[in-house]
Amino acid sequence: MDNLFFIEIGMGCDLHGQNITKASVRAVQNAIHHNSMPGLRSVLPGGSLDHMKVRVKLALPCDEELLDIEQVKAVLPYGQVTVEISSGGMLTTSGIVLPDKDDKNDLIYVVIASVEVGY
Repeated sequence: MDNLFFIEIGMGCDLHGQNITKASVRAVQNAIHHNSMPGLRSVLPGGSLDHMKVRVKLALPCDEELLDIEQVKAVLPYGQVTVEISSGGMLTTSGIVLPDKDDKNDLIYVVIASVEVGY
């Protein structure tokens, strides 16, 4: 990405069920949920959102091999989306195991996301 316009940071949790994809999707949604970029087309080559590049960086506490990257990409409606993964985030206790919520243990998965937009 040669021209970086903005970076948004988000956090997402899966409180029960220990689903790293769910926590990651929530982190990306949190990062982009409060943004509107009405002037972006005016600076993109050809004025097309197809030329926008979106780089998602996820800090995962565990279960990297279970992450469904396509579900994460689907959160972003425009642009050429790439996803990078690193170790990070957090595992913490929920204090309870709820079998009806598909809990395997009492862990909360916390994922941190950085969403970078440019071209």
